[in-house]
Amino acid sequence: MLQALDTVKDLDEALKPWAENLSNKERSIILKEQSSWERALEIFEWFKRQECHELNVIHYNIMLRTLGKARKWSYVQSLWDEMSVKGIVPINSTYGTLIDVCSKGGLKEEAVCWLERMNERGMEPDEVTMGIVVQMYKKAGEFQKAEEFFKKWSSRESLRHGEDTKTMIGKVENGSHVNGSLSSYTYNTLIDTYGKAGQLKEASETFAQMLREGIVPTTVTFNTMIHIYGNNDQLAEVDSLIKKMEELHCPPDTRTYNILIFLHAKNDKISMASRYFWKMKEANLEPDIVSYRTLLYAYSIRRMVCEAEELISEMDGGGLEIDEYTQSALTRMYIEAGMLEKSWLWFRRFHLAGDMSSEGYSANIDGYGERGHVLEAERAFICCQEGKKLTVLVFNVMVKAYGMGRNYDKACNLFDSMTSHGAVPDKCSYNSLIQILAGADLPHMAKRYLRKMQEAGLEAQETYKLLRSLEASPDVYTSNCMIDLYSERSMVRQAEEIFEIMKKKGDANEFTYAMMLIMYKRNGRFEEATRIAKQMRESGLISDLLSYNNVLGLYAVDGRFKDVIGTFKDMVNAAVQPDDFTFKSLGAVLMKCGVPKRALIL
Repeated sequence: MLQALDTVKDLDEALKPWAENLSNKERSIILKEQSSWERALEIFEWFKRQECHELNVIHYNIMLRTLGKARKWSYVQSLWDEMSVKGIVPINSTYGTLIDVCSKGGLKEEAVCWLERMNERGMEPDEVTMGIVVQMYKKAGEFQKAEEFFKKWSSRESLRHGEDTKTMIGKVENGSHVNGSLSSYTYNTLIDTYGKAGQLKEASETFAQMLREGIVPTTVTFNTMIHIYGNNDQLAEVDSLIKKMEELHCPPDTRTYNILIFLHAKNDKISMASRYFWKMKEANLEPDIVSYRTLLYAYSIRRMVCEAEELISEMDGGGLEIDEYTQSALTRMYIEAGMLEKSWLWFRRFHLAGDMSSEGYSANIDGYGERGHVLEAERAFICCQEGKKLTVLVFNVMVKAYGMGRNYDKACNLFDSMTSHGAVPDKCSYNSLIQILAGADLPHMAKRYLRKMQEAGLEAQETYKLLRSLEASPDVYTSNCMIDLYSERSMVRQAEEIFEIMKKKGDANEFTYAMMLIMYKRNGRFEEATRIAKQMRESGLISDLLSYNNVLGLYAVDGRFKDVIGTFKDMVNAAVQPDDFTFKSLGAVLMKCGVPKRALIL
């Protein structure tokens, strides 16, 4: 049947042998197996035209999912209206399907509307639908709403199963689940939600409850728990989980090993990271591109040249592509190991391949420039020019390289030539050159470019903060400028690399941390952003309105009520005057906690 549908376009002809004998189940299978939404809809309409083919709610559910996944919202609405006209009553999975496709299709508000419609009909979500709703809130970063929805659902389930209300409330408040019928998938969803919300205690309790109820954790469950504990620097718990996997005969997969490699490398346990890489091979699991890149980067920043080259050889042999970030990290490795010629051959290999982007060239130029190898930086710049990949970023790192090499005239000349190459200097271009000239005791030249910057309309509060930081080390200013540049372009790893170097030197200041926080928040990486905010508060690195607002804005988006209130109190105690943005963040988190919008306006 399916083969006939794939090869014969005309449906009357394709389904002729089975036209009068198709069961409901067979119709469901046919609709599910279509790879094209157009073909599925064509078959669905054909079924409707045949009087002998009854279509039920399951068939409509399949089509709602197919059309929703294809984001054909007008067709979805049309089918919903058709169900109403034909008296086909939606069931739990109908609403679950609509919530799921809308959420995954970026229509979160519409997904919530479908949930409300479900509630209006007095229909209780089943476990599958509950899991979909929790996933929806998790995806939107609304972890508190996800937890609240689950607790309400659990409470209703307990009452339905006749459990004592007092006992039920105690279980819910303790993060326990109120019946023993939850699936492994639901537990995984809850654990992941708690993990992403930074609620380690709740994630641990949920995992423990899962074990108590006799639900055998899957590899996915263990991977999530390992990731959560690892991100909280609890490697002893990670080791305990690995032992538990062995006890339960739950084999690690490639993702398990990748997480372990990353966590141990991050915690400077490089020998353990290497060991897990080889254990993966011993388990007959093929390391993937993530495995190689993670370990290769870890080797490169530690100047472990032999180990890195062994991995490169394996990757080349397996046809695995070395990404630009790893490539530039290895260029730096060779430079820092004093192997300048080898670094150039390595760079040239990727340049000649013709696939290097402007960002890749800039990272390599920066690697040479930071170590004072101006000649090699110039050669890399010329290669970039030959490849017609010149951008503002490439010019900026070359200007920085000239500054570090004290070639001030070349820095100015290159800056002045930018427009002739179609690159308009940005805020970072000016900031970098002004800092270079001011640090070289050439204030008259610095002022000239400051005037040009003002004429270009590039004044900003951040710019003045950078200018004031001239009192600190010039390297601090330059590094802050580069983090700002990488942050604006969402070049997370490059920004992280400079940030880590600054932290090791003790040079990271309030502005450095604030830029990292903004970058993580912009890219939806709330765990990292929250970690930065915590470090800022603990280190006393929040002193002005802008920093307070950045931290408050993050906590508000992430629904962290206690942190918002705590930060606001710190702000008041520090005599920092709140502004409209401050109160907007407070209002947002209060609304998430259930305070009516009208009450906030009043």
